[in-house]
Amino acid sequence: MKRIIISCLCLTAIILFPAFAQEKTPGNKPEGYLFAYFEGKGADQEQLRFAVSQDATNWFALNGNRPIIPSSEISQTGGIRDPHILRGEDGKSFYMVATDMFTIKNGWDTNPGIILMKSDNLLDWSHSVIDLAKLYPKKFGDVKWVWAPQTIYDPKAKKYLVYFTVRLHGNNKLDFYSAYANKDFTGFEKEPKLMFSPKYGGIDGDIIYKDGLYHFFFKGNTKDEKGREFKNGIQQATSKSLQGPWKEDFKYLDVYADSTTVVEGSSVFKLNNSEEYVLMYDLYANGRYEFQRSTDLFNFTQQTESFTKNFHPRHGSVISISRKEARRLHEKWGGVPGSLLQPVEQGDLYHFTNKGNPLLTHHYTADPAAMVMGDTLWLYAGHDFAGGQRGYRMKDWLIFSTTDMQHWTEYPVPMKITDFSWAKSGDAYAAHTVERNGKYYWYISTNWSGIGVAVSDRPEGPFKDALGKPLLTNEDCFASRHAWACIDPAIFIDDDGQAWIFWGNGQCYYAKLKENMIEIDGDVKQIDFEDFRFTEAPWIHKYNGKYYLSYATEFPEKIAYATADRIEGPYTYRGILNEIAGNSNTNHQAIVEFKGEWYFIYHNGAINDNGGSYSRSICIDRLHHNADGSLKRIIMTTEGVAR
Repeated sequence: MKRIIISCLCLTAIILFPAFAQEKTPGNKPEGYLFAYFEGKGADQEQLRFAVSQDATNWFALNGNRPIIPSSEISQTGGIRDPHILRGEDGKSFYMVATDMFTIKNGWDTNPGIILMKSDNLLDWSHSVIDLAKLYPKKFGDVKWVWAPQTIYDPKAKKYLVYFTVRLHGNNKLDFYSAYANKDFTGFEKEPKLMFSPKYGGIDGDIIYKDGLYHFFFKGNTKDEKGREFKNGIQQATSKSLQGPWKEDFKYLDVYADSTTVVEGSSVFKLNNSEEYVLMYDLYANGRYEFQRSTDLFNFTQQTESFTKNFHPRHGSVISISRKEARRLHEKWGGVPGSLLQPVEQGDLYHFTNKGNPLLTHHYTADPAAMVMGDTLWLYAGHDFAGGQRGYRMKDWLIFSTTDMQHWTEYPVPMKITDFSWAKSGDAYAAHTVERNGKYYWYISTNWSGIGVAVSDRPEGPFKDALGKPLLTNEDCFASRHAWACIDPAIFIDDDGQAWIFWGNGQCYYAKLKENMIEIDGDVKQIDFEDFRFTEAPWIHKYNGKYYLSYATEFPEKIAYATADRIEGPYTYRGILNEIAGNSNTNHQAIVEFKGEWYFIYHNGAINDNGGSYSRSICIDRLHHNADGSLKRIIMTTEGVAR
């Protein structure tokens, strides 16, 4: 036996489907799906690939759709097809089997056997090659095909049964054979035996147990009296025992059986937290993957549904996975959607490492605000909901923290726009958080509904609306004439303890805040000075006794800055700090000192390949103050502040 070493995170294996011994632990529930598949064209296609989905409909390839393990390392022929993945009965082990076949090099005439693989973490896989002709020459010495193996746990035998299609040279019949795997899943206990012989033969078997019956799905066919096939598609047989006998019903389950569209590679899996099952299959001649639904495994919907995906799968299989398992996969190969990585339960956290800019690649994030508390930097972010958006769709905010700028923690969503009943715009725009007297105040903007304030006892929340109404509205923006003037709050607490709020779009406003942080103290005023072409995103920081007002200017936006000896000015324009953000019309900065270093936190549209002006990404670069009080121009880098 050989072992493929793939670097592994030191995380506890998860008890999930079929057992849930740790389900109550945050992050351990079945909340996503893993798809093991291969692709069918090109020299590197007959190799093992993984994809992940949260809803079993929208799929994302891991590792950039590159193989997770090269076929040359695990197969005898140099290729693999038809991977089947199974979660073990203990819930924390995983088994995979695949056809050992490399048609690109060797054609379709014959293949010697199958591959057995085992893992405890989905990352490191041991493997063994099963060559039926060599291991069992008397019975399988003239084997032509050994196709589409799968594994199922036999609770009576307390063993894993591996089954597959066999065809011998000189015999056109396609039958299913099976054998129990040995304890370490490196071979068979005994010579495979005939398991099921469909009347007209069958391939691509898939067995699932429900309500006392084993359902054996396979690609079957119907022949006339002369033995000529005139129909094929997905059929099933049933049995009360894995040993049979299997009863065929000769019905076709796929909607294409009466058409010229051909399907194969059926696979059935149960949806998380649902009584529905999905029957998916490969429309191999059309380059599509589709599925039908059922609640009883006999009657399936008669309207097919399609996967959305960024890859081109051939015959594969699906298991349920937890958030912690999804994070493990993402840490190794990347590609897991952010919605499946993100914590959703109190007490659950997602830890990730800074790999450069963009800092966050599993979410589309914008409008950063940063707060330093002790040895921790807290990053508060707007959330562009999806890639490739054509408008601002932002419905909640996100929180992250770090103690070293390298290792980051994500927390459950602390606040949504729906938490503000008065925010009729439904837009979760830029926000800023500060601490005062042991409480954390989060000032949020809502497009035309105004600026609100939420409060929490903890920096990570959860937060709740502190006022039940806006703190500021367009009525306070006396020099503005457009609906979105009251946005982008920025809070600064001066050395004397006075808190200030700056905001605006088109015009820059400011006001004092009362000690309670939820009331304006005095009049709203406006910032104005020579060469002040203000668009939005004001931010105040202080260095060596001077106040620095940075802001987005013009459109597409650059970041400019001005300085003053007093927070109310007068300000002197000092120039451009940051050029137009890559692939984004907007820019929005936070400037903060953390452990003796100054950081410039901003957004661009750099996430490949769906980033843009409405699907943005937060980045971090260092900020430097020159001896004359000016700021060194920020040069956006891919490396960022990653070591």
